[in-house]
Amino acid sequence: MSESLATARRIIIKIGSALLVDPSTGEFRFAWLDALVGDVVRARARGQQVVIVSSGAVAVGRRHLRLPPGTLKLVEKQAAAATGQISLARAYQDALGRHGITVAQVLLTPEDTEERRRHLNARATLEQLLALDVVPVINENDTTATAEIRFGDNDRLAARVAQMISADTLVLLSDIDGLYSSDPRHDASARHLPEVRAITPEIEMMAGPPPPGHSSGGMVTKLAAARIAMGAGCRMVIARGGTQAPLAAIEAGERVTWFVPSSEPRTARKRWIASMLSTAGVVVIDDGAAAALVRGNSLLPKGVISVDGSFERGDAVVVRVRDGREVARGLSAYPSVDAQAIVGHNSDEIESILGYQNGDELIHRDDLVVTGSAA
Repeated sequence: MSESLATARRIIIKIGSALLVDPSTGEFRFAWLDALVGDVVRARARGQQVVIVSSGAVAVGRRHLRLPPGTLKLVEKQAAAATGQISLARAYQDALGRHGITVAQVLLTPEDTEERRRHLNARATLEQLLALDVVPVINENDTTATAEIRFGDNDRLAARVAQMISADTLVLLSDIDGLYSSDPRHDASARHLPEVRAITPEIEMMAGPPPPGHSSGGMVTKLAAARIAMGAGCRMVIARGGTQAPLAAIEAGERVTWFVPSSEPRTARKRWIASMLSTAGVVVIDDGAAAALVRGNSLLPKGVISVDGSFERGDAVVVRVRDGREVARGLSAYPSVDAQAIVGHNSDEIESILGYQNGDELIHRDDLVVTGSAA
């Protein structure tokens, strides 16, 4: 599986605080970061897109604020994050900027990945950044998230981002080289698992408590991330991150654990769309548009006859032909009021009619799954 990293299309790299920040001093490990950036540069040279999910803001911020060692109160953690986030962004900007790479900082909360409209907005932002050849550096928005609405670790955040943007590879850089049958720190007979194809109860029992220090993760959260990623059709690898150029080490065959899904990202996404039991509206289309959908095209407003129901952007709708047969299901790029206004019009007329344009399609092919025949 090591060659999977070299052939990936879109890679998400999750970096924990303990790798990026020296726990004893609160200082960045700049030499390690520079070596990781070398990995990123090589990946981009192969035409791969890279997203970084990075912890470290709280670890750095607590040093700036001279907060005492040990567990921080929520308000102290929020203050540390607010201070440290500036230093974190600057460290990535400087390290990647030396190679002519533009960096963007994106702060997310669980609601940004789970609430449909915020999910769509966040996804659109990330997709645009990648299209502009930017490397997004993502962290949880610890400054505003409360204890009740936090990811609490960036393993699951990274997996949610992978799900959001249909990444095909998620790399969790850790202090351990993968999953073991038991904790190898305490059990000399622990067996390393090079590959996992399903998160079974037996696999879940292999996870132990998180390690001490700044890290809030541990194998429990990594398995939770694996479940999310695999469900989205994204393969995931747990690798030791402490080595210099850890991605190059993975490609060279260093011992890791790969979590291998049963489907590709787009297939998994379309399965999710097709499995929706609740839809908010109906879009009726002509025969030409139906045939285009079956061929794998997007649904353009020109081929739409009518729009029924009340729905918002991102809601699921059923696509039918004139005789009532279901042809497809998808996520509408426009709310129902605006969709009704552009029925039968060419895509280049959308902006003049609505005053804005959210794409040429009423339903993009990536957000649509064919469920019936056009004939």
